[in-house]
Amino acid sequence: MVNSRLRKLAGFGVIWALLVVSVGAYTRLADAGLGCPDWPGCYGFLTVPENTSDITAAEALFPDAPVEIEKAWWEMGHRYIAGFLLLIVFSMLVLAWRNAKENTPTTIVSALMVLILCQAAFGAWTVTLKLWPQVVTAHLLGGFATLSLIWLIYLRQGGLPSLVSGLPQPSLHAKIAFVAVVVQIMLGGWVSSNYAALACYDFPSCDGSYTPAMDFAQGFNLLQSVGPSYLGGLMDSEARTAIHWVHRIGAIFVLFIVGSLVYKLLAIKPVIAYLMGGLLLLQICLGILNVVWVLPLLNATAHNTVGALLLLCLVTVNFAPRLRFV
Repeated sequence: MVNSRLRKLAGFGVIWALLVVSVGAYTRLADAGLGCPDWPGCYGFLTVPENTSDITAAEALFPDAPVEIEKAWWEMGHRYIAGFLLLIVFSMLVLAWRNAKENTPTTIVSALMVLILCQAAFGAWTVTLKLWPQVVTAHLLGGFATLSLIWLIYLRQGGLPSLVSGLPQPSLHAKIAFVAVVVQIMLGGWVSSNYAALACYDFPSCDGSYTPAMDFAQGFNLLQSVGPSYLGGLMDSEARTAIHWVHRIGAIFVLFIVGSLVYKLLAIKPVIAYLMGGLLLLQICLGILNVVWVLPLLNATAHNTVGALLLLCLVTVNFAPRLRFV
């Protein structure tokens, strides 16, 4: 039995979670992740200090972090909309448990509530640990996971039946494609959190070479120290090149693995095949343009958003046919 109120709330939650993911990406790419050096307030205020006396007090409190009003508002804006998403999820949790006898998905909604509380903690650590790449990447992955779970709840409650009906049980190919996209998202988060997006200034080569100098040991060092500010990144050029180049290689694998899955789905479920294929090609083009156009903010943000939508397609193919859980 489905719950129409939970379905509508989850549908709104999907749109809002996608907004949170997109605004979070823009905030990170605009170097506004430390727009407010404290949490949950901003320079000790509940909102961004803007008048002269408040700015003077803020900079006296945080002398190493001069107030940049625009960046501070991006950071606080992201916190506000993320906080509203938490309220949406809490409302879903209450609604699911109130209607537990109607076979509402109490387990997955409870797991979602735990996840979004963890996301709040990671959001705080992103600031207090000064953009430590491990935390920033985990925060990104948590955002994608939150979006995916809300999407599954929406489908579980009867959302978009024409997209789900007729989907076969997930094949090994579909599972591999899902894992490949998740790994590529992880690599993309690592690229962004270590400021490696422009480590190669041309395409398809890297600085005119297909075998650029790379430092994999430093580039994929998961034991970076806690303490210094990672705003702008601390790795040297060869380490960033290694991260960037591996992300490019990963994109080639995703293109072939997901592309061949799209070809198979054309005969089974054309709607999702065309949707997945279109998002895949758009994502590849946006990634190339990030390099060619020197990482314009809107293009880079769109690359993040389209990646999230592509993930939702893989989530649908892999999990929608077996949505008989509570």
